[in-house]
Amino acid sequence: MDRGGSRSSGRTARRAKSTSSKTIELQSKRRPTHPGELFRDIVLPELGLSVSKAARQLGVSRQTLHAIMSGRSAVTAEMALRLGRFCGNGPGLWLRMQQAFDLWEAQAQLEGKLDAIPVYNVAAE
Repeated sequence: MDRGGSRSSGRTARRAKSTSSKTIELQSKRRPTHPGELFRDIVLPELGLSVSKAARQLGVSRQTLHAIMSGRSAVTAEMALRLGRFCGNGPGLWLRMQQAFDLWEAQAQLEGKLDAIPVYNVAAE
């Protein structure tokens, strides 16, 4: 499909054979590390900073940083920009870690329920 509109390729979507949840297993039995836990357990001790001082330097409240470090809050794109700047490694690492964590959690919650959803192989152009 081009950006100007849709065009027919003459192909139709075909339903694939059903797959079991065992085929779509969790990539790892171990839950990925929440990015806030990494910040709490590795970054802050390495820098020798208190949570309050790090929060001030990041431009967020101490409560916001605590919620992220405890895994109660997700690292948003904005927070990833702040953490990436603060740590000098860019926002991508923080977003990828959050994405891996979120996908693992969602897949664990949906285990068994995904089998009821049909699988279609749709050719993307």
